[in-house]
Amino acid sequence: MANPNPYPYFRSSGVARAGSEADLRRYLIRVYNYMAGGLVLTGVTALLGLTSGFYASMIGTPWRWVVYLAPLALVFLLSYRIQRMSLAAAQVTFWVYAALVGLSLSGIFVLYTGESIARVFFVSGAMFAAMSVYGSTTGTDLSRFRSFLYMGLFGFFIAIVVNMFLRSTALQMTISVMGVIVFTGLTAYDTQRIRSMYVYGEDGTVTGKKSVLGALMLYLDFLNLFLSLLGLMGNRR
Repeated sequence: MANPNPYPYFRSSGVARAGSEADLRRYLIRVYNYMAGGLVLTGVTALLGLTSGFYASMIGTPWRWVVYLAPLALVFLLSYRIQRMSLAAAQVTFWVYAALVGLSLSGIFVLYTGESIARVFFVSGAMFAAMSVYGSTTGTDLSRFRSFLYMGLFGFFIAIVVNMFLRSTALQMTISVMGVIVFTGLTAYDTQRIRSMYVYGEDGTVTGKKSVLGALMLYLDFLNLFLSLLGLMGNRR
């Protein structure tokens, strides 16, 4: 799943902590609620796609490319066009994106056992929570690691494209390790970044859009961390 940082809509105001801490907490809760809702929708849609037979009927047809590529298009739409969208449109786009990702991931229930998927999900959740708490509470400016993280992200996706042709087991293992490292770091960095983008007293629509986009950032971090760990720890059928 793509993680097209940097998100141009987020601009640091330098006054993120000038406002009410209660309002900041409400903003962050909104971000995490969107993210959690997106993950739940993705999981439910993945299961429905498998049990309904939709995923099986799609494989081997041109429609699979629609399901695979449409989420990428929606990510870029939200990332670079959200300023021109209404809040409702941004929310609908996020939910549609999460559902389409679920359809594209239905195949993991074919490749991996349900027990290992559940185990990896909880491990991913624990790692994500730990790094999110760290990013939210640390006094260290994590932006100093931005170049390293983005270079790692770029290398991660280049390696995925290369392995689509090579189909190397060793390279796939390397990609999974890279993914765990990169998305663990991005979780902490994005969490800190989302906090820094909050502006007290800002228009509610703008804050709402930032909540959606912040949720998308963390959703992508968690999902890619989960898929990377699944490649390392998952038990294939």
